[in-house]
Amino acid sequence: MRLEIFCEDRIGIALDVLNILVKHEIDLKGIEVDPLTNKMFVSFPQIEFEKFQIIMPEIRKIEGVKDVKTTSFMPSEREHNELAALLTTLPDGIISIDVKGNVLIANNSALNELNTNLDSLQEENINHTLKGFNFVKWLEQDEVLAQTNRLQANNENYIADILPIYINDDEDSKILAGAVITLKSESRLGQQVTVFRRHEQESFNNIVAVSTQMRRIVREAKKMSLLDAPVLLMGETGTGKEIVARACHNASERKDAPFLTLSCASLPDNVAESELFGYGMGAYENAVQGKRGILEQADGGTVFLDEVGEMSSELQTKFLRFLQDGSFRRVGEENEVNVNVRVICTTQKDLPGMVQEGAFREDLFYRLNVLTIEIAPLRERKQDILPLCQAFIQKYSRQLGRSTPSLDEACQQFVQQYPWPGNVRQLENALYRAVTLLEGDYLTKEHLQLPSYNSNFGYLDQDFDGTLEEAVKRFEATVLRKLYPAYPSSRQLAKKLGLSHTAVANKLRDYGINRKTVKV
Repeated sequence: MRLEIFCEDRIGIALDVLNILVKHEIDLKGIEVDPLTNKMFVSFPQIEFEKFQIIMPEIRKIEGVKDVKTTSFMPSEREHNELAALLTTLPDGIISIDVKGNVLIANNSALNELNTNLDSLQEENINHTLKGFNFVKWLEQDEVLAQTNRLQANNENYIADILPIYINDDEDSKILAGAVITLKSESRLGQQVTVFRRHEQESFNNIVAVSTQMRRIVREAKKMSLLDAPVLLMGETGTGKEIVARACHNASERKDAPFLTLSCASLPDNVAESELFGYGMGAYENAVQGKRGILEQADGGTVFLDEVGEMSSELQTKFLRFLQDGSFRRVGEENEVNVNVRVICTTQKDLPGMVQEGAFREDLFYRLNVLTIEIAPLRERKQDILPLCQAFIQKYSRQLGRSTPSLDEACQQFVQQYPWPGNVRQLENALYRAVTLLEGDYLTKEHLQLPSYNSNFGYLDQDFDGTLEEAVKRFEATVLRKLYPAYPSSRQLAKKLGLSHTAVANKLRDYGINRKTVKV
């Protein structure tokens, strides 16, 4: 049992309290005084309620006592419990050692990291557990200063902050009492760095925009981010459509709400529908309870639909209705759900052409095609290539804890001439691999390990499949599709290509190129 006594600052008041406990034959377990608040705390074993009713009035009658009440903790107990809770919940390992390097305490994170228990850890000097730093020699120095070192334990690397602990003696001089060690694993350190840089990585400031095309895209996207209408991002794979989408979200008033994504190309139709709209209890076998879809989870925020052109016709119909009035029904439910989300979609397909072919709903296309941004492929904005290289090299060099290498002159020319069919994603992956394996200070084109490319013949795919005739036909069909919108008749196209009308008409028919399949 513990009592909290509110009292005046009077000599002898503690003795009066103790005399009452002695009078009633109550053993004292502890007494503490807080001079700042004029409170006295006493602790004693649990007593019967009748005896408790007797001593409480007696204590209140002591001169200078203002009030008495029971409390759950003594101040020292509360401090101990709070410190123990803090050490237990900290994700980083904490170890306390004395001046001889012997372990005094360690939290759960440290024990888990070192794969041991406290008894085993206390049996060994810290130098036997953590390698790479002589703790005993450091503690024996005349001036013990804080250190940050890389240590090893159980074949794992850690970054350790080693902090000396000083206490004051009776003459107010500092005496070294030991040290505290905080351990951070490489994975933990990487997580913290990622979180620290996440906002920067998802904002417009992190988008490399040196070329005229990218400066225009960023300028338009910043304006569109302030609006609530759907945004359609068009461009080849790897051009950075999701980065632009996240930047639009973070620059909008919805930035504090969720940003959730759904890939329409990677999921079957029924799965994509339930992921987007959710489902009710019993909608599927073993569905014992309902589930909110992405649209509900992102209420107030942004939903990012990747490759919207891959949506099935049924899902397009349901999604169109949502865009019209903001309401939908979960799969297997009849109740309407209303949410407030902004939709940002991407596609690398020719949606207008798909509309003409009947593969994509025309009314849905016009609903989505309100604010449209077309992101040019990397090969058409060569001014961005070297700045992107520098940004990626710096990023991965920091992650690996190494100095930032440079591209040699031949490599700089190579990356600017290379077609980058995978665009920015391919460039980033190539540099990540190169920086990871690099042993020197300069990156060469050999370090990038890219498929061959000849400026006269273009990109030579190492995975090329088929015959020469098939490759020629694919190239021929591509040329005809590109020219057809400008020369939408076989006679015009034949004149442009220097071929006979009949030959061009036959090729257009063979490749299925007409006004229905190609946007004119």
